[in-house]
Amino acid sequence: MKEIIINKTSQETRVGVMENGLVTDLYHERERERGVVGNIYKGRVVKVLPGMESAFVDIGLEKASFLYVDDVLSDPAVLDDYEDEEEGQLKKSKRFREKRQPITQLLKEGQEILVQVAKAPIGTKGARVTGHISLPGRNLVFMPTMDNVGVSRQITDDQERQRLKGIIQRLRPQNTGFILRTVAEGRDEEELKADVQFLVSLWEDIRHRYNTSKAPAEVYKDLSITYRIIRDLVSPDVKRLVLDDDAEYRGLKEFLKHHLPRYLSVLELYNRKEPVFDAFGIEEVIDRAMNHKVWLKSGGYLVINQTEALTAIDVNTGRFVGKGSHEETIFKTNLEAAEEAVYQLRLRNIGGIIIIDFIDMESHANRQKVYQALKDELKNDKARSKILQISEIGLVEMTRRRDRENLERQLTRPCPACDGTGRVKSLSTVCYELFRELDRLRPAKSSGPVVVHAHPDLVEFIERQEKNHLGRLEEKLGGTLSLRVQDTLHPEQYEIYEFS
Repeated sequence: MKEIIINKTSQETRVGVMENGLVTDLYHERERERGVVGNIYKGRVVKVLPGMESAFVDIGLEKASFLYVDDVLSDPAVLDDYEDEEEGQLKKSKRFREKRQPITQLLKEGQEILVQVAKAPIGTKGARVTGHISLPGRNLVFMPTMDNVGVSRQITDDQERQRLKGIIQRLRPQNTGFILRTVAEGRDEEELKADVQFLVSLWEDIRHRYNTSKAPAEVYKDLSITYRIIRDLVSPDVKRLVLDDDAEYRGLKEFLKHHLPRYLSVLELYNRKEPVFDAFGIEEVIDRAMNHKVWLKSGGYLVINQTEALTAIDVNTGRFVGKGSHEETIFKTNLEAAEEAVYQLRLRNIGGIIIIDFIDMESHANRQKVYQALKDELKNDKARSKILQISEIGLVEMTRRRDRENLERQLTRPCPACDGTGRVKSLSTVCYELFRELDRLRPAKSSGPVVVHAHPDLVEFIERQEKNHLGRLEEKLGGTLSLRVQDTLHPEQYEIYEFS
């Protein structure tokens, strides 16, 4: 059973997706930081990079967006060279890649183009954009720059696939493309026709805005997170849709009444005193997802470290001692860790390169069982991933598709004291750096007093541990040396003032 819990305030909207009582996905959208994925812009090419087969496009965001050659609209004759892939995606065929033109023939600096944000800005990187527009509807994804009809792989019945394809082939405008989403299974022609008409009308409106706007300009803004969740996640397996905001509830009720009346019965208004995320245990899950250490039920634990380059997950037996052999204890810990690691990847929305360091296992058969368990868990993850074989020392290398900021980046910022490294210089290190700096002054004996402003922890350390050395420094300096507390200074900073 799937439940969708929505916590809505004037500042932010939070969504928790629960499967069989377990929180599996978390989404956040803050009004001041509204996401840009799915938005469509009239952009201007600012730089073409032939060596990287890409270009930078100004779409009005803080950083220029990145456009790869395969995502540039080119010769319409090759737009049908696509293979069916996941919902909302089309995979470029080998023939397409062979026929693509150099980017210098497709784009010039200063050129105005229509692009859609495929990936949000992440860390220091700008947004990733594409010229191949996709407009998701309830049952269909409209791709006006394609000439292709695809069907979600989740629809496995060949007869149903052919029926749906036939309907869309009759309904679609010439030289346009559609992908039938999983929820389209079993839908009649009237429902699909309504989707086609709405999406085509929306595309005409976008084209009009493009023609009347000056680059860079936003010509289409995707739905808010609440309505995207309804569009993308509400399906027959959703048993409850709980919302704690009365105004949003009324809006959603009207939306469902007109577009998805069969789901009206699952919509609930939450109006109890206890916050909705507390009542469903989601707040606690979010708090745990902020920790680097994740405990396993057996007593073992994972340590998750996210960096700019990759994410490392280390598996440890912790308090788990087992009842059988040492190899069996390690094997059981690794099996449990494989399940928990995938759960944490989904929950925290971790993408990019991921290294999982399982505990060393002597048995090749056990290593393969752990590897297979990891692969089986990843089948339930909607994000696409690639995984390499487990090594003899228990390392697994994998990648996971990243389409938005992970939970840690959404909810935290780099530490102002350590600049995100997770460590600061020890008090003794800063103390001796200060002493060396004072030693370099070596003024004449007629010098006046010297005053040092420092963080309170450093002042306390010096007075407690290095008081004797202060006298020797005063002799070298030829004057008095005073320490003064300055709360506003960084723990690694100090200021030296000389008075004549």
